[in-house]
Amino acid sequence: MWHLVGSMPQTCPGPSSHLSLLSPAGRQDYDLLVIGGGSGGLACAKEAAQLGKKVAVVDYVEPSPRGTRWGLGGTCVNVGCIPKKLMHQAALLGGMIQDAPHYGWAVQPVLHDWRTMAEAVQNYVKSLNWGHRVQLQDRKVKYFNIKASFVNEHTVCGVAKDGKETLLSAEHIVIATGGRPKYPTHIEGALEYGITSDDIFWLKESPGKTLVVGASYVALECAGFLTGLGLDTTVMIRSIPLRGFDQQMSSLVTEYMASRGTRFLRGCTPSRVRRLPDGQLQVTWEDLTSGKEDTGTFNTVLWAVGRIPETRSLNLEKAGVNTNPNSQKILVDAQETTSVPHIYAIGDVAEGRPELTPTAIMAGKLLAQRLCGRSSDVMDYDNVPTTVFTPLEYGCVGLSEEEAVARHGEEHVEVYHAYYKPLEFTVAERDASQCYIKMVCLRKPPQLVLGLHFLGPNAGEVTQGFALGIKCGASYAQVMRTVGIHPTCAEEVAKLRISKRSGLDPTVTGC
Repeated sequence: MWHLVGSMPQTCPGPSSHLSLLSPAGRQDYDLLVIGGGSGGLACAKEAAQLGKKVAVVDYVEPSPRGTRWGLGGTCVNVGCIPKKLMHQAALLGGMIQDAPHYGWAVQPVLHDWRTMAEAVQNYVKSLNWGHRVQLQDRKVKYFNIKASFVNEHTVCGVAKDGKETLLSAEHIVIATGGRPKYPTHIEGALEYGITSDDIFWLKESPGKTLVVGASYVALECAGFLTGLGLDTTVMIRSIPLRGFDQQMSSLVTEYMASRGTRFLRGCTPSRVRRLPDGQLQVTWEDLTSGKEDTGTFNTVLWAVGRIPETRSLNLEKAGVNTNPNSQKILVDAQETTSVPHIYAIGDVAEGRPELTPTAIMAGKLLAQRLCGRSSDVMDYDNVPTTVFTPLEYGCVGLSEEEAVARHGEEHVEVYHAYYKPLEFTVAERDASQCYIKMVCLRKPPQLVLGLHFLGPNAGEVTQGFALGIKCGASYAQVMRTVGIHPTCAEEVAKLRISKRSGLDPTVTGC
């Protein structure tokens, strides 16, 4: 049972203050203090409050270098999954308008209005910010809009926008501060003239001709919807796209994007960005193969070269919390516990965890249940499904083909695959060359499914269902005994008969 003695927040101790202002008994203002108001932190806080604990959440958004700021809810709600998916949907609608005449709709060519879309997306995001505030209030979770840093292992000091300081203490503390986009500050003009995913969704005006630097899913998703909205878009890739994902699927993703108008500069790295007298940005880059320099002009340069955890301003050393010196992420065990037994870390800020909203939410809820003595379950990070919302969506769960071969050996892995044509592509005469599925299995019967990779429309919706089967230990034999829903793209998964090892043509024919 947690001991609690209520009190009002106090002013932070100054440099000369003695930290024994907490009583020897270790007076706690809260049972649980959550630092970070993103998906994981809010889920943990709400769950603990619902289970009867006195909970506080502290959250503060440092404006981006461009001055972009947002409300409660973290990356996903404000500058990630939600606005990204809505702008992806806007781009897909543009493709449907192009398809419409084939289906008898006499649609005239139309131009996209960025301002209208951006305002609608931003208004929806603001409604989610408000919804989170209301949910915390309903569950009697105290919310502080302050920037927190540790004073000692049970206490944090929070500084508000007006400089007012507040001292909070708790028996248990959860760090869920997430991460922010990385700026390549070694590149001249990168910080002064570039933007990141923290800014793109909050632009009032169209970004115009855009250079996206990076090969992450953030880079490709942004480039994909910008192209789909009719903007001249180039992606600069230093090495390989979608590192960490199946590389055959990654190649097909970028092939499709190129076929839809996105330009790719491969094996290139930028060296400087300068603003020209007309306001355009001149970017200079080097071709790493030839060593030659080249330049181009753009209206916007979007950096998507990785993310860094929000740990540097937390004063973790004062609490004794250890981080990975390279990644700056917090080291945790299977229970999400840091090097300090009553301090935990979940989500993107924790070392070795997938940077995905649903995993942070589940990890947060399970942690709250363990802290409240309601469950001993820990988060299972194996076979977590995800989807990359590029113009042709890529959904996956489990191991990539490369990971399966590395783990089990090529002779013990069987890959079943197919190129298929979505029915909705036929009448519209869309190219389906990159619509592809593969299932990675153990070769030994009953052929346990190790991974599923799906490239096509609505990939997230397709992958979610099969993820349950794979989580439950589905075999290839069981998938083949599953009746497909006709006519759908998802049914092609249940019809994967051709293995790579056979060398046969995997192109699906017939309906």
